[in-house]
Amino acid sequence: MRLPRTDRGRLLAAAALVTAVACFTATVPLLRDWFDLRVYYGTVDSWFHHGGRIYDYRVPGTTYGFTYPPFAAVGMAPMALVGLRTAIVAALLLNLVALAAVLRLLAGPRWRRYGWFRWVTALCLLALFEPLRDTFSFGQVNLVLLALVLADARLLATGRGRWAGVGIGLAAAIKLTPALFIGLLLVARRWKAAGVASAVALAATGLAAWVAPQASRFYWTRALWDTGRVGRLDYVSNQSLQGVLARLGEPGRPVWATAVLLVLCVWAVRSRRAVAAGDWTAAFALTGLTACLVSPITWVHHLVWLLPSFAVLIRTGHRRIAGALYALQCSSVVWLWFDDASGIDGFLGGNTYTWITLGLLCRLPAGQPLPGRPLLSRRASATAAAPRPAAATIAAVSPQPGPSSATAAAATGRAAGRGRGRARSASSEPTGSTRPAAAKPQSSSSRASSYTASPPPA
Repeated sequence: MRLPRTDRGRLLAAAALVTAVACFTATVPLLRDWFDLRVYYGTVDSWFHHGGRIYDYRVPGTTYGFTYPPFAAVGMAPMALVGLRTAIVAALLLNLVALAAVLRLLAGPRWRRYGWFRWVTALCLLALFEPLRDTFSFGQVNLVLLALVLADARLLATGRGRWAGVGIGLAAAIKLTPALFIGLLLVARRWKAAGVASAVALAATGLAAWVAPQASRFYWTRALWDTGRVGRLDYVSNQSLQGVLARLGEPGRPVWATAVLLVLCVWAVRSRRAVAAGDWTAAFALTGLTACLVSPITWVHHLVWLLPSFAVLIRTGHRRIAGALYALQCSSVVWLWFDDASGIDGFLGGNTYTWITLGLLCRLPAGQPLPGRPLLSRRASATAAAPRPAAATIAAVSPQPGPSSATAAAATGRAAGRGRGRARSASSEPTGSTRPAAAKPQSSSSRASSYTASPPPA
């Protein structure tokens, strides 16, 4: 498909695309009614205004309450000062800022080259991405955590690692899943950054223990180990390895632990190779994929951690693969097996997002030279070859007169012309640094939600 070439054409195309996406999101996907945000808000409101305990609160009519570490509740405490509607607006704006930061970090220093039309198109495509639209609709925090983690990736990639680890430490204190990125720093032997991340996470956890000692004791000794507080393991929205095994009727921990160990081995080898090649984006993408797989519960909206993987695919020229996988994750396909995920079709289709995550972990381009390096090498060699005729010219200028001198000079001039032609041809060849990158759930509130008001019996 050709992109419009005139400003008017781009403006009309952008308006049509925005209108289509707005109509789709307003009518087709089921809005989650800020369910997770209501959990956060109700928890801090009960804690500050009614003397309640953080982990005792339940959303009226459900069995769901606060499941994050105590530091997350401390960080969300300002919501107690405002009403629910204000909190919803603030959460929406915070997620928009976090999304802008994520896109800016993934696009890199060349983000201005893409132009406004490409950015509008990208935002419209992102609006169709089920994990992302669920993150906004639930009022989730995963985009904020992703932005914190990717900020550290940028610091490490640019050699400004003095503060690297702060974002990872804060993210790990808010939610346990990003703690795997500390493991990445250890695998990469970035001891200072790993120490900073660990120190920040421990300091934040210590602050929460000082503010809410009883809640901290309860979380780290009891709530952390009770996955039933989060939801059913076999619920179709759980797209982790544990979810696959639970839907197969295999809740045993030895099988799950073995699968987790194998995944961690693959992750360690591939992420270390990516770091050795200086590809921190790929290393962080692999770690996000692994975190989604090994976590006991990975709801569909947690899969925003796959966004860096799509950025890596696009950057390395695998746009068609990225588009196909992205389209699958826009389709809400797993909900077709909401009622029954048994059988071969349920095993394959009901775990589609898990297979995508696992496939990306195994096949994501990582540990390879970044795009443009071979071309840059050819350009350098061609440029270096150009001075050779000059040396021949100097050698040809001798004190001995004769027709041979003129003949040698003419030959030298022809060689120099060919050398300059080769140099111009090589330098005009595009490189990776200049080539631009490509740029309801249905009708029932219980059918396509990561939570249900009346969960089916376990």
